[in-house]
Amino acid sequence: MHAALQPVINQINRIVLGKETQVRLCLACLLARGHLLIEDVPGVGKTTLAHALARTLGLDFHRIQFTSDLLPADILGAAIYDRDSGKFSFHPGPIFAQVILADEINRASPKAQSALLEAMEEGQVSIEGETRALPSPFFVIATQNPSDQIGASPLPESQLDRFLLRIRLGFPDHAAERALLRGDDRRDLLANLRPAITPAEFITQQHHVQQVHVSDALLDYLQALIAASRLEARFIAGLSPRAGLGLLRVAQAWAYLDGRDFVQPEDVQAVLPGLTPHRLYPAVGLVNPDDDWAARILLEVAIP
Repeated sequence: MHAALQPVINQINRIVLGKETQVRLCLACLLARGHLLIEDVPGVGKTTLAHALARTLGLDFHRIQFTSDLLPADILGAAIYDRDSGKFSFHPGPIFAQVILADEINRASPKAQSALLEAMEEGQVSIEGETRALPSPFFVIATQNPSDQIGASPLPESQLDRFLLRIRLGFPDHAAERALLRGDDRRDLLANLRPAITPAEFITQQHHVQQVHVSDALLDYLQALIAASRLEARFIAGLSPRAGLGLLRVAQAWAYLDGRDFVQPEDVQAVLPGLTPHRLYPAVGLVNPDDDWAARILLEVAIP
């Protein structure tokens, strides 16, 4: 583990019990300057993870509860007329924070979803003809209930692609749940968290991730994996070039977390399962939609 980021991982793992892999994927996603989608049932620690990450990194944190009546202005902010001054003044919305928890994003209207996702893509918002930059770093953790739950409005495929990774937390194992039941209230632990790194130091770490070396042989391997996702019309569409770039960035971040300045095939293998679930849609009648397609693609492509 990278020495500068080990305290970050350790501190979050003390709050979010038994989810070491998911915590590391979350941090790798932020190091790669991506955004994270967590799809899971309520009550498994999605909010706790987002809050713990923000506090440990010393970043501003806002939670937006997505509901059917949420408006774009409720997210982005609005220009409001001041009678005393006779002028409009901008009142920023909750999106102006470094870590955003977009809770139950699939319960909002398409307009509200689009407002958030466009801001994620551009890193800025335009209101009343004026463009305003979002803070840096800027990281969105969106949560989504499984699509079979009542009241959900699934995100379209084009918007799901804006999220670098999608993960599930799942239920804790026996040991983690016992520690959770016997331990302190998570809210008290969160309140006592102190930053393990400054925002400026973390931005420096993001720059270092971009310098992690990627060999030609590794690029050949990565391209072969992407090509395998496009074969034989198994999917409605294979992995896009944007997905390929995302895979490269998050593999660099995974290697950096391991304390290395070069990417290995194992780094790509570790992160691919988080990159594919919201991007690969099996063609109707051709494949089993429940198959683990990341694992199958990894088996099909030779390791350099």
